[in-house]
Amino acid sequence: MMNTNDTPKTLLEAVKFFSDYENCRSFMVEARWPDGKVKCPTCGSDHVTYMAKTRRWKCYEKHPRAQFTLKVGTVFEDSPIGLEKWLPTLWLIVNCKNGISSYEVARGLGITQKTAWFMLHRLRLAVQEGSLTKLNGEIEVDETFIGGKARNMHLTKRDEKITGTGGKDKAAVLGFLCRGGEVRAEVIPNRKKKTLHAMVHDQITPGAAVYTDALASYEGLENCFTHQVVDHAVEYVKGRVHTNGLENFWSLLKRGIKGTYVSVEPFHLFRYLDEQSFRYNTRKDEDGDAGRFRLALSKVVGKRLTYDELIGKAEMEKQKHLLN
Repeated sequence: MMNTNDTPKTLLEAVKFFSDYENCRSFMVEARWPDGKVKCPTCGSDHVTYMAKTRRWKCYEKHPRAQFTLKVGTVFEDSPIGLEKWLPTLWLIVNCKNGISSYEVARGLGITQKTAWFMLHRLRLAVQEGSLTKLNGEIEVDETFIGGKARNMHLTKRDEKITGTGGKDKAAVLGFLCRGGEVRAEVIPNRKKKTLHAMVHDQITPGAAVYTDALASYEGLENCFTHQVVDHAVEYVKGRVHTNGLENFWSLLKRGIKGTYVSVEPFHLFRYLDEQSFRYNTRKDEDGDAGRFRLALSKVVGKRLTYDELIGKAEMEKQKHLLN
C-alpha cells in the first residue's frame, strides 16, 4: 500500500510527481489492484509478469490478449495520451471548484482542444456515481433549468434558441440533497407530476422527510413521505423546511457551466452533473485534494467511453441497423 504521506498534495506536486512513469505505475497498480497482485483484465489470472522495457504485463493463460498495459480496462484505454498527462488532468477536474475547460487543458498539455474535450468526458464518466441505495433522513428536492440567457445571445442565435419564456427551450434538472449526506442530480424530460413523483419514489425511502417548494407537481407526496412545503412567494425558510442546500448546489453548477464551460449541449448535460455532484459530495474529504484524487482514480476501472459513443454516432448507427 502506498504511503499517503508520499503522495502529492497540490497541483504543482502532482505535475512533478506524475512526470515519472514509475510513480504513475505505483498509483495505478494501487488503484486497480489494492492487494498488490496485478491481475489480467481479460481472464482475471494473477499469473502475470511485468516487462519493464515495454511497460506491459504478460498473462500466461491462453487467450488472444495476453499482453496488457495499465490503461486496459479503464477509461484511459486506447488513448495515445500518456498517464503523465491523464493523471494531472484528473487532478484538475476533481479539484477545480468551477471545473476546468477543454481549452485550458489543451493549452496546458499541448494537445488539441478536441482531444482535451474527449479526455474530460472520459473522466466525467469515471467519477459518475451510481447507487441503488435510496436516500433516507431529511431530503431536499428541487428542480432547476439549465440554458443560456437570451440577453447573452447574439440576435440571430436568440431567435433560433429562444422560442418562449421561463424554462421553455432549457433543460430541466431534478436534484435530491440528503442533509448531512450526498447530492444526486438528473436530467428530466419535464416537471410534470407523473415525472417528478416517479423520480422521488425511485430515489427516496418511503416515510422519509421530504422538503420541496410549492410547485403543484409535488402535491400528493404526503401519501408516502413526510412531505412539507415552503412557498417561495412568501418565505424561503420555515423552520427546518427549506431547499437552500440544493439552491447552493445549483449555484455552484451554474457558475461552472456559465463561467468555465460557457456552452453545454443538453445531450451532454448529465456528464457535467456527474462531475459537479462528485466534487460536492467529496468537498469535505479529510485528505483534501489528494484524497479526492485517489477516490476518483479508484473509479476509472471497468468504464469505457468511445468517441463514437460520446458524439452519439454509435447510437445513430444502432438505430440505422434496426431500421434496416
